Amino acid sequence: MRRENQSTMSEFLLLGLPIRPKQQGVFFALFLGVYLTTVLGNLLIILLIRLDPRLHTPMYFFLSHLALTDVSFSSVTVPKMLINIHTRDQSIPYAGCITQMYFFIFFTNLDNFLLTSMAYDRYVAICHPLHYTTIMGQGLCTLLVTISWILSCTNALCHTLLLTRLSFCADHSIPHFFCDLGALLKLSCSDTSLNELVIFTAVVAIIILPLVCILISYGRIGVTILKVPSIKGICKALSTCGSHLSVVSLYYGTIIGLYIFPSSSTSRDKSTIASVMYTVVTPLLNPFIYSLRNRDMTEALERLLHRAKVLSQ
Repeated sequence: MRRENQSTMSEFLLLGLPIRPKQQGVFFALFLGVYLTTVLGNLLIILLIRLDPRLHTPMYFFLSHLALTDVSFSSVTVPKMLINIHTRDQSIPYAGCITQMYFFIFFTNLDNFLLTSMAYDRYVAICHPLHYTTIMGQGLCTLLVTISWILSCTNALCHTLLLTRLSFCADHSIPHFFCDLGALLKLSCSDTSLNELVIFTAVVAIIILPLVCILISYGRIGVTILKVPSIKGICKALSTCGSHLSVVSLYYGTIIGLYIFPSSSTSRDKSTIASVMYTVVTPLLNPFIYSLRNRDMTEALERLLHRAKVLSQ
């Protein structure tokens, strides 16, 4: 098999979604609408948290960063997918593919760390309410977010640098709608054992361990809730963490099914559809989950609309 190293590899081909030519217009409009809704919904969350002093709490501090991450996460893959559907040009430059892969890994990792930080925040709020303001001070919140960004950047950079050392074969078709690290490794003619070892380590450290921490936090929360004597207290505790638990279930459920416990019979189409779930659908649903299930957010939105109405008069 002919070998091409990274210096002569000029582009890859993204095979994209399994869409028939007659359906491309419909899917383009659908994904464009989803993307715009995702961006506007998450930016609205950021705006509400920024403008409403009542939302200047650790929970909404983390939520604002999660919303920013979701906007960025969608922007890494969806615009290129829309361009490919519209122009039917499946090519992506080598540098563009590597850059897309870097930011995809970066924002995926950041999502994991932010969801873990939010789980810890809910744990402290429910299990140690009297010490909440002392424990979850501005310094700790900033530190958690800063560490999340640094670790995410470091891990993504590590994968990217290791990938640039590889040589690629003549076949440069990626059976995906974005430059997935696993798909790129399958196109390589080089020894990828080091890359696979780093991936395994990253999966344990950045996906499994945060998920274990989240499960432990909610386990402790569950024990605390069961000790609450009143139904009203139980409902209040559940409402405090219900939105976050919904997002965690949706996000990690898809990732675990796709990457950690993949079916040996999973076809390319099923894998692509599953990827759409957590790259496109999950960032779309987050604003609705936090808005519809969160009274503070709905009240902040009502105050913002009322303020805008008064200013317009």
